[in-house]
Amino acid sequence: MSARIEAGALRDFAAAILQAAGTGEADARAWAETLVWANLRGVDSHGVLRIPRYLELIGTGAINPRPAMAMRMQAGAIGLLDADQAPGPVAMNRAMDEAIAIARRLHLGWVVARDITHAGAVGHFALRAAAQGMAGLVMTASGPLMAWPGSAGAVVSTNPLAIAIPSGTRPPLLLDMSTAAVALGKIIAAKDAGTPIPEGWGVDAAGQPTQDPAKVATLLPMAGPKGAGLSLMIECLASLAAGNPLISLALRGEGAKEGPRMNGLAIALDIAAFGAPGAFTAEVEALAAAVAAVPASGATPVLLPGDRGGAVMARRLREGISLPDGTWKRLAASAATLGVPLPPVLA
Repeated sequence: MSARIEAGALRDFAAAILQAAGTGEADARAWAETLVWANLRGVDSHGVLRIPRYLELIGTGAINPRPAMAMRMQAGAIGLLDADQAPGPVAMNRAMDEAIAIARRLHLGWVVARDITHAGAVGHFALRAAAQGMAGLVMTASGPLMAWPGSAGAVVSTNPLAIAIPSGTRPPLLLDMSTAAVALGKIIAAKDAGTPIPEGWGVDAAGQPTQDPAKVATLLPMAGPKGAGLSLMIECLASLAAGNPLISLALRGEGAKEGPRMNGLAIALDIAAFGAPGAFTAEVEALAAAVAAVPASGATPVLLPGDRGGAVMARRLREGISLPDGTWKRLAASAATLGVPLPPVLA
């Protein structure tokens, strides 16, 4: 029952489901855009497979499909956005747009977003700044999902970090990474596909390594203490700065150990403040060309941050997006419940 669907049709389908669940039309389309962008770039863990869970969270009130977002504070280059439990992509689009607007005046915009929900592939929001000729940085913070070195059970989260750097004639450089060895969504994707996971991604309820995605209870940090420490610092910058702590409350038993309540940080840096913007992007191109020209040590070519995702996107725009059996079945069931017709399936 797997399906291969054209990107535009999948985007329309995702937006229709989210709108039928109560999301406003413009927000539903923005949400769907972020999800399908992740699928296009090969990050299926953050794509449309998330929709059934999002629908559950809308149903419980954990995601607010019609939020009243508002900027609560601005002091110089710093701003605080109250997201009102908005869909994560809707909130982070707003946060980055506010950061860009501040950066146009002050050369730097730093906006913390309080009470967002799961934002998906955060590189999508960093690229909003790069499209305006600015450097973009995005982080999000959530409750405990990941082990701390030497701990039993989840202590910190898989908090992601994305940096987008504008270039000249080539696409922006884009680093988009989780602080875990792997994002939780990749565990979900493996479960949907019925495939084992590599050792080192997670441990079971007894703290033992497992390659069965259905048995993963806690994720493991990227590079041990480095990934765990980076996650903790993102909690400080995104959650504590927002006055909305997540980890400390959860560990003290005063908040949910895991859930949709999150915070985010969007930063836009006006590169032009350092001199002619054309000079900077020319140097970015020269740097990328120099790295790409280094001889490959094997069959895999030397790639810059964002190159792999860009190549996958080009192919999936041509060939469509393949959804595994589990993902397609759950989406079809959600669509049937909401009375949304299925999109055409490519042969």
